[in-house]
Amino acid sequence: MSITRRKGVAIVDTSRGILVVAGRSKRFTLSGGGAEKWESRKKATIRELYEETGLQTKRITYLFRYNGRKWHGHDGKSIINHTKVFLVEAYGIPRPRNEIKHIAFWTPDSNIKITTGTQKIINRYIEMKHGK
Repeated sequence: MSITRRKGVAIVDTSRGILVVAGRSKRFTLSGGGAEKWESRKKATIRELYEETGLQTKRITYLFRYNGRKWHGHDGKSIINHTKVFLVEAYGIPRPRNEIKHIAFWTPDSNIKITTGTQKIINRYIEMKHGK
């Protein structure tokens, strides 16, 4: 059995690297999350970025769609994320908030452990950025 979730994520590309966040597990992902029933994925991205890091969105641009599957626990259910990825220009000082315990900046040579889905999204973004 599968559960489908509408999700929006932010790529905040800074001079220090791409902003990534993590909870207690220190397994980093892009900031973002599920959209409420009444909410667009763009609005969810803006809301989640603020809730997780305190960053305010200055400009947001849709990049692409990414569909990923995540297995959930021992109940055999999987979550299919229908994700819209946005490039976000943000302002403020990022600080961990709510369920987020760690903030880092990913670069290709960093040792930051990111999830497989996050790696696929970042790779696609980098290819787009470099015109491949």
